[in-house]
Amino acid sequence: MGAQYTKQVDRRKAIAAEKKTLEDLEKKSGDDFPGSDYHPSDRKNWMSGLDPSRIHINKIVWPGTHDSATNKIGIRFISRPFAQTQSLSIYEQLVLGTRLLDIRVQEDRRVCHGILLTYRFDVVVNDIKKFLSETESEVIILEVRTEFGHEDPPEFDKYLEEQLGEHLVHQDDHVFGKTIAELLPKRVICVWKPRKSPAPKKGSPLWSSGYLKDNWIDTDLPATKFESNMKHLSEQPPVSNRKFFYRVENTVTPQADNPVLCVKPVTGRIHGYARLFVVECFNRGFADRLQVYSTDFIDAGFVDACAGLTKSRLDDEKPQVSDI
Repeated sequence: MGAQYTKQVDRRKAIAAEKKTLEDLEKKSGDDFPGSDYHPSDRKNWMSGLDPSRIHINKIVWPGTHDSATNKIGIRFISRPFAQTQSLSIYEQLVLGTRLLDIRVQEDRRVCHGILLTYRFDVVVNDIKKFLSETESEVIILEVRTEFGHEDPPEFDKYLEEQLGEHLVHQDDHVFGKTIAELLPKRVICVWKPRKSPAPKKGSPLWSSGYLKDNWIDTDLPATKFESNMKHLSEQPPVSNRKFFYRVENTVTPQADNPVLCVKPVTGRIHGYARLFVVECFNRGFADRLQVYSTDFIDAGFVDACAGLTKSRLDDEKPQVSDI
């Protein structure tokens, strides 16, 4: 008992020290970066507001959500706090400005997070279709994977193609250098990550797992995750030189040996430092590598940071006006 108590005290000290590390870094670096003062007047159509004929797919900073379809996971007040990473529905997230969705499924096409279940994937599809019907130039990256420990839903690739076929951007390396306008009317890049079923092939309406990469680590320590994200991002090629999407997740994960197991207070340790990460990307020379940026419990400020950085990249590409 004494050893366990000492361990918990040490854990709390480590968490407090790491939070202070980020607090001190924020005091030193601030939260200003190119585009940080930009706030879209209409987040539902923020891509349209930046001119789809000029926005190249690889230059977009995609605001994403981690475990996107968990707003109704498990049982409210009982199991939900241990697995819920988003409070908004898929449709509400898209309206807010989210442009990458991370969906986990099990054998019967129900969405899950570990062993906890929620609604069927049809709910996700219907929310996406509703959003697409109400907008004209907003592009979505939809990542669907079979959750760890589960089997692939039978013929799920065919189901995705049947449900979203008219909207699907086909797997093609040339997409990264195209503008949104050049993709229209196709507006969904769907990455399907089965565990055992065959991966989508080139030219398929679906994209294989290698087109969306990340380097996730399992920790509840905010500065550790912050620096791990920075290290792995620094090892990536600039967005203009790669043919895949790379994701950074501004999240931390509850640990079984810690008394705080609910998602929200744990991930809150890093949530408020989303803009600081962008600032540090500039300070350390890695801003040209940031592309997909995801979070738990997405909010307007997070979306604005991504939209603002995207806008700044467009502004940098504008031809210089001659003084003559």
